[in-house]
Amino acid sequence: MSNKQLPHGTDVFLKAGGVSSAPRDGPAFLSTLPAKPQDRRNALLIIAVSVVVFITFAPFAKTPLEPVWAFIPIYETVLVVNDLITALLLYGQFSILRARSLAILASGYLFTGIMAAFHALTFPGLFAPGGLLGAGPQTTAWLYMFWHTGFPLFVIAYALLKDHHAATLPDARSCSRYIALCIALTVFLSGGMILLATTGHGLLPVLLGKNGYTAVMHVVASSVWAVSLAAFVVLFRYRSSSVLDLWLMVVVFAWLVDVALSTQINAARFDLGFYAGRIYGAVAASFILARLLIENTGLYAQLGITHSRLAVQNQELQHEIAVRQQAEASLQRMYGELEDRVHERTASLEAAIKEMDSFTYTISHDLKTPLRAVSGYAGILEEDYGDKLNEDASNLISEINENAARMQQLIDDLLAFSRVARKSITLAVVDMDALAREVVAELEESEHGKREVAWDIQPLPACRGERGLLKQVWMNLLSNAIKFSSIRPVPVIRIGSVDEPDATAYFVEDNGIGFSMEYYDKLFGVFQRLHVAEEFPGTGVGLAIVQRIVERHGGRIWAEGWVDKGARFQFTLPKADEHEPA
Repeated sequence: MSNKQLPHGTDVFLKAGGVSSAPRDGPAFLSTLPAKPQDRRNALLIIAVSVVVFITFAPFAKTPLEPVWAFIPIYETVLVVNDLITALLLYGQFSILRARSLAILASGYLFTGIMAAFHALTFPGLFAPGGLLGAGPQTTAWLYMFWHTGFPLFVIAYALLKDHHAATLPDARSCSRYIALCIALTVFLSGGMILLATTGHGLLPVLLGKNGYTAVMHVVASSVWAVSLAAFVVLFRYRSSSVLDLWLMVVVFAWLVDVALSTQINAARFDLGFYAGRIYGAVAASFILARLLIENTGLYAQLGITHSRLAVQNQELQHEIAVRQQAEASLQRMYGELEDRVHERTASLEAAIKEMDSFTYTISHDLKTPLRAVSGYAGILEEDYGDKLNEDASNLISEINENAARMQQLIDDLLAFSRVARKSITLAVVDMDALAREVVAELEESEHGKREVAWDIQPLPACRGERGLLKQVWMNLLSNAIKFSSIRPVPVIRIGSVDEPDATAYFVEDNGIGFSMEYYDKLFGVFQRLHVAEEFPGTGVGLAIVQRIVERHGGRIWAEGWVDKGARFQFTLPKADEHEPA
């Protein structure tokens, strides 16, 4: 049985199948509440009183007294009420804690209540001269013996079952069935004993003779007392630290005093021992009931306190819920407003970018027409009138041609930059190792490839992207690496990758002129250059194109530079699925 199956606030731990500790919150049950030093002192005090009572009345136990016929119904009624209420309360605890030992002990009290009731009904001279239910002269004596033997046996079963490995039940339905079974068996057992003592009383030995107790009576009474003593020993041997076990030992000890005074050292009915033993037995029977009633009072008090606390907590919770609902409503409104603003600004930004791209593309095309005219006319002048022009005029025409070519390159780069923004991307697995080596081969065949370059190419993992655009990334980065390392006798260019959790970072590293990190912010800007065109030709658009391509793939690009030592460019791209073919 897990703690989740137990009622709230009853944290019962099972030790070898038995109940072994107290509840977590609030008042505990007698079977789980550890006995305090004060409880032990009280128990010892009552045991001491029992010893004093026994020593006081034992010498005078055979003193005859006047028969008080009202004593028996009063005594038996007190026992029946005490025992049945105690049984009911113990069954209630069993239904909560589900420990079989509690059901057995409750059945013991039910047994004593039944036997006490029928003992009164069959007592001769009380309701009828010979007693009711066909009772004989030995019926009440045997009922008393059965009664005072049965209860100690129930106590022994309780003590032994506490530590049994199967001492608990799994659910409330099982508890209900078990209670019904215990009640049925207890009624059957007590009914059998009552039937034997009434209808079958002739089969039983004589306990009460004309002159008092017979020898058989002393043997039977001694056996009954021995069973009670055995119950006390077993209960002490298997005792736990609970209040219930402590007070049950007190009850059994008082039971020993009762049996001794009432049946062993007295002489007959209505003597001092007869009255003293039964009165003390009735008082002892109320010990457990009194503790259970005190416990129930504490439970109800704790229930009231808990109810009040829960009511306060419920009010606070309702207030907190209302505050949170208001806050959530406000956040929802703010979120909606923010989302609308984001949509508006995103749409506005997309429209501006689209207009800018369209403007750039249009301007670039429109610039080409007059530029071609300028280049054409300059060429005609140089071809038709070159021999007639002086040196200054020839130099001017050459300058016109060079600047026209440079302007043409700027327009082409601007168109390429605009085209990257407008081009749709279809992602697929790209073999980056093959692509990088393909670009290296093309560069070695081009104008830059005429230089001797030391290539260090590491194996590169595949990625997801647009192959054509990624080829342009490699082309721009490797062209720059060759260009800016051309000052070295042998340019060294390294190509590799670094694995990251959600992407792959590729890098290109050279031993060229490098750059100062002071000007890093200008590195990826359009038409931004960190070196003069006379030293390293170019338009300053290549890295801007690379950045736009990488960002459109969901990646990022960054660089590190060291003046006159080289530079390292890195960019990330999404990883390719291992099971997707390249």
